[in-house]
Parts: sequence; structure tokens; C-alpha cells
Amino acid sequence: MYFLLELKEGLAISFKAIRANKMRSVLTMLGIVIGIVSVTVMATAIEGINRAFEESAAAFGPNVMYVQRFQWASNEDWETIRNRKPLEAYYVDRIQRRATLLNAVAPVVFTGRRVAYGTKSVENAIISGTTDQYIYASGTLLKDGRFFTAEESAGGRLVCVIGGTIVENLFPAEDPVGKTIRVAGHPFTVVGTMEKQGGLFGEFTSDLRIHIPIDAFDTRFGDRHDVMIQVGVADKQKMEDAAIELEGIMRNIRHIAPGKPNDFGINQQEILMQVFGPISLVIASIGLFITGLSLFVGGIGIMNIMFVSVTERTREIGIRKAIGAKRRTILIQFLTEAAALCLLGGLIGLAIAFPLSLIVDQFLPTAMPLSVVFIAILISLTVGLISGFLPAYRAARMDPVEALRHE
Repeated sequence: MYFLLELKEGLAISFKAIRANKMRSVLTMLGIVIGIVSVTVMATAIEGINRAFEESAAAFGPNVMYVQRFQWASNEDWETIRNRKPLEAYYVDRIQRRATLLNAVAPVVFTGRRVAYGTKSVENAIISGTTDQYIYASGTLLKDGRFFTAEESAGGRLVCVIGGTIVENLFPAEDPVGKTIRVAGHPFTVVGTMEKQGGLFGEFTSDLRIHIPIDAFDTRFGDRHDVMIQVGVADKQKMEDAAIELEGIMRNIRHIAPGKPNDFGINQQEILMQVFGPISLVIASIGLFITGLSLFVGGIGIMNIMFVSVTERTREIGIRKAIGAKRRTILIQFLTEAAALCLLGGLIGLAIAFPLSLIVDQFLPTAMPLSVVFIAILISLTVGLISGFLPAYRAARMDPVEALRHE
């Protein structure tokens, strides 16, 4: 209880001292304001990028695997990858016959072409040739309409399902389902649209894609394209077992002898998360270290001003000690003043950082959760306590007789 009374008295004296030296207090807080703004904006940018990455990685599907000629984030030489045998669409049938843990398997081939509807067009849209199983072997969802059927897929019908960005560009004010678009000059009827995924990976999501039956793709764009095989796993908890099973099937299909390395890659969302985690940590560490320097400078300014304040108020300290004030009371008084200065600076910094983060959000994804706000306030208080400790300790250790003699 006595400690709380001392703290209350210290706060009252601190705010009185701050009001008595308004200009000096404002200039002193400026370093903390700049430091908190820098750290907060950097933290919101890092938090926003992390969230955007997680949302973008989700587009690859937590229970989806991608069989390709290369492994994501590997150190393999490009010359080695280029010389590997391409994957073939007929692998899909063999995988389906032998696998026990897979939900769906679909071949996917790509090309870039111009797509038009009326007077509107999209240059270099991603044309994706696949089968009816794609919707079950991917992490994407339908928004409107339907995906093409097994009969439409096997018959190479001129139907398509389009992504969110294609919808926005070609059909800004009308329902695309049932309309006919021209894909590289060929008419395709839209039977469905995909949910927009957004995120950081752009063309790797379904947003800029137009999915058509793979037979229609081969007839109009040729069959000499790299095949990627997308595999949906029925039980997410068995992803590791499914990957092992798929690897064994692929090695058998491609006649890889025991002991020889794979000439293909089995990729999944988890690889992206493993790669991005350390990169994000390094970026965050460097960014927060650089911005933290401004807080260090602000802390030095607080310490300097507190030493000046202690010198100016030496007689006051002597009088207070002469009438019975304890060392702890004097220590708390000056620590409270330093902490109050930094806390005010921190709150002002947060008030500036929030609109700044909204501006930054136009160029980079940002997010300011309550945890960032609480951390910024905690940092402000910590800087104040650390910066104010030496001046407060000096004030607490003063001899009252010497302090009263001070002019």
C-alpha cells in the first residue's frame, strides 16, 4: 500500500515537472516517438507479410502434393533438371491404380495466351489443361457454376472454369457463367468460376488461370508441354505416408534403380513454410535491429535530460531527504518521470504509426494486432526505466547536506 502511495506521488510530481518544461519534454520525447513509429511500422509490415504469406501458401492446399521435374527450394543444378525426362499424363492412371492414400490425381499443363470477351481482354492469361479431377486434387474452391464433368473432360469439350482475376477483368459487371470467351481465338463456354485466392504468389494461384479439358488443350495448343501432376490426399494427417507411397510409385513408373536419386520432385505447402520461416526471421531481426537503433538514441536523450533534471532539482532532493524521504522514494520519483516521458512518447508514436501503416498497406501488406500495440507500450516503459535508472540512482544516493548547499 505504501509503495502505491509513493508511486502515485511520484506520478503527480512527474507530470508537474513535464508540464513545467513543456518544450524540453516534447523535444525529449521526440526520439522515443520516432523510435516507436519506426519499430511499430516495421513490426506491422513484418506481421502483415507473414500473414499474407500464410494465406498465399494456403492456396497450394494443406493436403495437396505437386509432382514435378524439380524439387522446390532445392540446390539442384538447372542443367540437371532440364535434362530430365518430362512427366507424362499417362502417369495419372498408374498412380490412381496403385495408390491407397490418395483422394484424386490430375495432370496439369500450362501455356500463356490472350483471352477476350467482347471488347475486354487479358494478355498472357494462364491456360491450364487438366481433367475433371482437378477440383478434388487442388486447394481451390468453386465460387459459381460447376467444374467440367468427366464426359466433358474425356471428350475435349470447349468449356472452361475461370479464376477471380479473369472474372474481374472480363466480367466486371455481369455473371460470366454461360458466356463464351475466346481463348487464343478459340471459343470456350464458361461453366464455372473459382474463388479468388489473392496473396503473394500471383500466377501460381488459380486467379489468373482458365481451366480447360486437357484433350482440348492438346488439340489447340499442342501436347509438348511440361506436365505437372497434382495429388489430393484424403487424410491430411497421413500426408507423410502418402508422400512416401507416391514416391515409391513414381520411382517404379520412371524405372529408377534402388539407390539412385529421384529424377522428380514431390512438393507440398510445408516446403514453402520451412523455407520462408528462416527468411522471415532474418528479415525481422535485421529490420527490428536497425529501427531499434532509433529507440537507443531516444533512450540516450531521455537519460541525458534526466541527468539535467536531477542537477536542476538538487535542492529539492535535499529538502525532501531532510524531511524524511527515503532513497527508494527519490528513486521511484525519477524513474516514474522517465517512464512517463517514454510512455507519452510511445502513445504518440502509436497514434502516428497507425495511419502510416495504412499508407504502407497500399504497397506492402501490413497488420497491427493488439500484440504489436502492447509490445510497443512495453518497449516504451522499458526504455524509460532503463534510461532513467542511473539518473534516479544518482538522485537517490545524494547526501542531503551537500544537496541543500547546492546553488
